[in-house]
Amino acid sequence: MTTAATPSGADDIVVTGLGATTPLGGDVASFWSALLDGRSGVVALTDDWAEQLPVRIAARMVTDPAEVLPRKQARRLDRSEQAALVAANEAWADAGFEGTARDAGLDPTRVAVVIGTGIGGVTSLLAQYDLMHDKGPSRVSPLLIPMNMPNGSAAYVGLEVGAQAGVHTTVSACASGSEAVAYGLDLLQLDRADVVVVGGTEACIHPLNIAGFAQMRAMSTRNDEPARASRPWDKGRDGFVLGEGAGVLVLERAASAAARGRTPYAVLAGAGITSDAYDIVQPDRSGQIRALELAVQRAGITKDDVVHVNAHATSTPVGDMGEAGAVAQLFGEDTVVTATKSMTGHLLGAAGAIESVATVLSVHHDVVPPTINLDDPDDELRVDVPREKREMPVTVAINDSFGFGGHNASLVFRKA
Repeated sequence: MTTAATPSGADDIVVTGLGATTPLGGDVASFWSALLDGRSGVVALTDDWAEQLPVRIAARMVTDPAEVLPRKQARRLDRSEQAALVAANEAWADAGFEGTARDAGLDPTRVAVVIGTGIGGVTSLLAQYDLMHDKGPSRVSPLLIPMNMPNGSAAYVGLEVGAQAGVHTTVSACASGSEAVAYGLDLLQLDRADVVVVGGTEACIHPLNIAGFAQMRAMSTRNDEPARASRPWDKGRDGFVLGEGAGVLVLERAASAAARGRTPYAVLAGAGITSDAYDIVQPDRSGQIRALELAVQRAGITKDDVVHVNAHATSTPVGDMGEAGAVAQLFGEDTVVTATKSMTGHLLGAAGAIESVATVLSVHHDVVPPTINLDDPDDELRVDVPREKREMPVTVAINDSFGFGGHNASLVFRKA
């Protein structure tokens, strides 16, 4: 069995590129800086359509992706697809690639894409339905289907980079982004690809979606305090805040990164995926524990090696404490845990992807972002949750994601 201190081998799967567009920043540098500063990306919704909603707050992308992409291209894409392309382009360039896979000297039949989403292009679907209702079916856009289909984001990223080893979409609610990363690990370890672009995207801030979540009593109603609404593990937590954005990582083997002269951010050492078979919305702690244990086992490390967890922690009364309890049980009460959703809100299918970006950067820079709005911790909280950024050796870290339907995904990142 290897340990966290073991040097990377040629077959290690490493992260060589990162990309993000989020409520905290339109690229990785601004996203990371805002996380460490403890800023909130949650704002009031001032749109006319929000006036009658019980929830009038959300975490919108700081930078409109339509303003980053070429205008003609952006007009053909749903907002979730725009976000995915912005993040993927940044990650691809960050990994040292220019143009398509063929342009970059890669074999395109050995380049794959896995981009997860929880809902896909639902805002385009709803907008076109309204248009049809008001002006008739002849006014519906011929681009509706490519804009609406959940695999659209992965397909457009695949076109952008010229990926021919497979373009895949994980749709597992709030675990989609993390499952995409895990699937990328499988593709490389099974030798089905040499480079895989993985991540997640979501852009579904719409009155119908907000109303639906609100009717479930899943969302915070702190409309007068947007920046203080997302408060994982706090006694006053009353639900999550809907966010939007995308996160993308480029994965490859350590040997190919070395051959290109690229220094990896971290090693993606292992992943664990389980399902609860318990309830469509209520989480089952045993399933979460099995995912964590599988990830650790697959990474070839021990539980004692894990020093940091970027938790799923959505700020719901039920979900937060089960996960915190599982972390304390498996890795000890001294485990340093953060909930970046306290700042970004909950990006649903993109959550695990942007949190993977944050976890990789924690490992790379040896610093853990804070959890904000934790003013009165739950009496059952038994892990170490910093209120300010903490500089510390982050040798091995885990990112957790859980989704409606009983989906559990845990990812292990370690020093390269």
